[in-house]
Amino acid sequence: MMAKYLLLKHYRGAPASVNDVPMDRWTPEEVTAHMRYMWDFIARLENTGEFVDSQGLSPEGTFVRYDGEGRPPVTDGPFAETKDLIAGWVVIDVDSYERALELAGELSAAPGADGKPIHEWLEVRPFLAEHSAVTD
Repeated sequence: MMAKYLLLKHYRGAPASVNDVPMDRWTPEEVTAHMRYMWDFIARLENTGEFVDSQGLSPEGTFVRYDGEGRPPVTDGPFAETKDLIAGWVVIDVDSYERALELAGELSAAPGADGKPIHEWLEVRPFLAEHSAVTD
């Protein structure tokens, strides 16, 4: 049975990567090489049927919370915002947890500054199992 996993890339909050140079300090060629690695990684997963989705996130964003009937929503609470933490994700559908770890390891090796692998920490999170339908 296949299971879905989220491979979560962080801007901060995870342990520092081996090649810990922020992307905004990379050369255009280094950014291009990194993106090419990501696209090739996704293409391989599409070929094996393990790819579900991937997205990079903009650094802009706002926390929003309902604050009661007729009141405007509250924004930007006293906590770290997702825009500060999450850089993007890849969703995979694989045969095992071990395969999810294997793919996360490959993704962690994307090149960064000086063309060297980043060796970034990725968070691997399983999706909750689907609920079964209740029938009468």
